[in-house]
Amino acid sequence: MNRIRLKDKEFELFIPEQEINDAIAKMAKQIKEDVGHENPLFVGVLNGAFMFIAELMRHLNDSYELTFARYSSYRGTNTTGIVKEIIPVQTDVKDRTVILLEDIVDSGLTMQHVIHKMKQEGARNVRLATMLFKPDALKCDLKPDYVGLEMPNDFIVGYGLDYDEMGRSYRDIYKIV
Repeated sequence: MNRIRLKDKEFELFIPEQEINDAIAKMAKQIKEDVGHENPLFVGVLNGAFMFIAELMRHLNDSYELTFARYSSYRGTNTTGIVKEIIPVQTDVKDRTVILLEDIVDSGLTMQHVIHKMKQEGARNVRLATMLFKPDALKCDLKPDYVGLEMPNDFIVGYGLDYDEMGRSYRDIYKIV
């Protein structure tokens, strides 16, 4: 599909599924080289990253520990600037290398908050892997350790990303028209 409609918004094809999967495979290779024989704790950030997490873990193909957390700072197409912890990390992070798995980093405020929280809870090292990165939208001092694809500051849906909880199941990524 070249165009989709969600509620009151139109979106056009932006990044095809194969390009996303190739970027994730490359990221998985880099993570595996970096962590070597460590036993990192992967923390998947829900809801948007669920497709990215599944694909990345398939490529990692090892006995890594995976848990989930959920944070929210968006309403519609805009960030509220307030990070809400909806589901906290249930696994002890003390003295662990934690690799956060996020769908997209735009303002960076949510991940900055989560990284700080993990360090306060005793994580030895916190790394950030993001499927998508919008460097022009960044509003804090944050540099992801692993980036699938960089992109402009467009609002997008698909491959786990949503507009008011709709559009997550598309295999491709679409940008707002």
